[in-house]
Amino acid sequence: MARLSKRVKEVEKGFVRDELYPLEKAVENIAKFPKVKFDETVELHFMLTINPKSSDQSVRGTVVLPHGSGKNIRIAVFCKGELEKKAKEEGATLVGAQELIDKVAGGFLDFDVVIATPDMMRDLSKLGKILGPRGLMPTPKSGTVTVDVAKAIKEVKAGKIEFKSDKQAGIHVGIGKRSFSKEQLLENAQHLIEAINSVKPNAVKGNLVKNLCVSTTMGPGLKVVI
Repeated sequence: MARLSKRVKEVEKGFVRDELYPLEKAVENIAKFPKVKFDETVELHFMLTINPKSSDQSVRGTVVLPHGSGKNIRIAVFCKGELEKKAKEEGATLVGAQELIDKVAGGFLDFDVVIATPDMMRDLSKLGKILGPRGLMPTPKSGTVTVDVAKAIKEVKAGKIEFKSDKQAGIHVGIGKRSFSKEQLLENAQHLIEAINSVKPNAVKGNLVKNLCVSTTMGPGLKVVI
């Protein structure tokens, strides 16, 4: 039988594994867990009532977290001409056209969000097998395919994130860092929950969210009252 570390034993004292917690109480409990050597991400894990095999039941959208994600977002912008200058002025990490496409095709992936202008999408589609599985392919629905690259960059920097249901009918999203205050985490969480419920597919009857847990990178999941 595996021996539990001192930290894990301390964590186990802070919650009851099968208990359902109000969201506020769950966030309070997380703050009491022993800290690790880095600022952990606080995550929400949703299990939905959708049929993930049905294309009309996928859940996808965007939301602006009021207090941001706490992550230093690296933004790659694929554009040409004057828009390159605007993207750089707004603080994009990487800006370019064909040369940036070639760099990514060669294995470079040091970015978290991709923004592209419509005229770049034909060439960018060649990177579908690289960007798609990582959730990095830009789409008009998420606002990452646009001629207004300056606005898109500002939104991402302001805390705009994308969420999407996976093949197991789950959604897993970071809502901030352990260093955030309880109030900041709660407000971010509430905005995310509302955003997910607002894009409930018409084919889904009853509640969209079946189960909800909150956790940290290295911590256990606390079940939350829906």
